[in-house]
Amino acid sequence: MHEPLDEELPLDAPNRRRLPPLLRKAWYSLNQAFRRKLASEGITPDQFTALRWLVEKDGKPTTQKQLADLMSSDANTIASLVKRMETTGFIKREVSRQDRRANILNVTSNGKEVFERARKSAIDLQAEVLGDLSVRQAEEFLRLLEKVADAAGKSAGRV
Repeated sequence: MHEPLDEELPLDAPNRRRLPPLLRKAWYSLNQAFRRKLASEGITPDQFTALRWLVEKDGKPTTQKQLADLMSSDANTIASLVKRMETTGFIKREVSRQDRRANILNVTSNGKEVFERARKSAIDLQAEVLGDLSVRQAEEFLRLLEKVADAAGKSAGRV
């Protein structure tokens, strides 16, 4: 008698690998590890992610709404994050000239310096987490994870 393969089991079988708990476990563990690595820089993983998006936009005007979309977050969470980052001097907000209701976010020189130092920790952590995979497997995993993230976004009503 053979042990059944996952595809032979119902999707909700207790002993089958399931997407939500695996994503939750991976995200929680990754976030905690990253939080520890970033502690010496005085930033959180979310602050690093915001800085990364803003730095990678390379000076192109980015609104809080756009940052919320890029980070797959909601407006209230981003507003709180931006306020904390402005207080610590990582970013500056200015009212958009095109839309007075929108804030344009700009990274300060301090924010860029912190990002560049923290970036090494991010790269090291990704290499560590994906270290048991070959380069090809890691790239395929990330490609498939992106497809899953896009499909989940569509299911949630995000385009």
